[in-house]
Amino acid sequence: MGREPIFEDFTFGQAEREVMDQDGHFVFPGLLTHTAQERLIESLSYIESIKPQGVEGHEPNRFAAEFDSYLESLIGHPQMLMLARSILGDEIRYDHCATLNRPGGNKGQPWHTHGYGEENPALGFVRTFFYVNGFEPNDGGLKVVPGSHLFRERMDRADTDEILQAEWLQGKVHPITGESLQVEALSVPSGTVITMWTFAAHGVNPRLPKSDTRWCVVYAYRNPGLPSRARWISPEYEKRRISGAEGLLHLY
Repeated sequence: MGREPIFEDFTFGQAEREVMDQDGHFVFPGLLTHTAQERLIESLSYIESIKPQGVEGHEPNRFAAEFDSYLESLIGHPQMLMLARSILGDEIRYDHCATLNRPGGNKGQPWHTHGYGEENPALGFVRTFFYVNGFEPNDGGLKVVPGSHLFRERMDRADTDEILQAEWLQGKVHPITGESLQVEALSVPSGTVITMWTFAAHGVNPRLPKSDTRWCVVYAYRNPGLPSRARWISPEYEKRRISGAEGLLHLY
């Protein structure tokens, strides 16, 4: 491919696509190479160090690839684009790269979904998360609701599992399996990559006070056609030439 791999060998074919389309996400345990994990921790540590100096509207954690050359280089990495196009098709745009680092004592994230083209199922939007040092369910762990993406609904944030169950999941069944929608707390090893449809309901449990930082970065790609509410690309950066990412920073 002409570049140092960031992923170990992997397959995302029809079987994997069916799992993702049924669950709303797909987990690749230990996919990141050891070298990629080391370089990501260096870059994510740097973003954390400069985050307090960020300017509102151009924060280092939201516009992370604009502040670090290694994070930028992954936008057009052949393996990254191969995965994105395996899910979305050939016509894609880069939407954002944001850090999701959670130090010990971090409060986590309420339940939420993201929207894009709610009324147009031909438009897809995926976020791919790099969990560099993994997580356990009760320690900065990602929570999901398999099948929630199939409703293509943006929802108000829910602070607890109980609120989510009472206000959004109540009465909903999986459109494919017919089973009631349920919360699933994930547990993944170091180097795990998770790719997720934008409408999938997800949240993050708090990080335990004595735990080290959970290092994570997310890359988002979408089919062009509508503006994205989450698109974090500065006007100056839109003009930047990035190897392998030619045309990917355009809005449409």
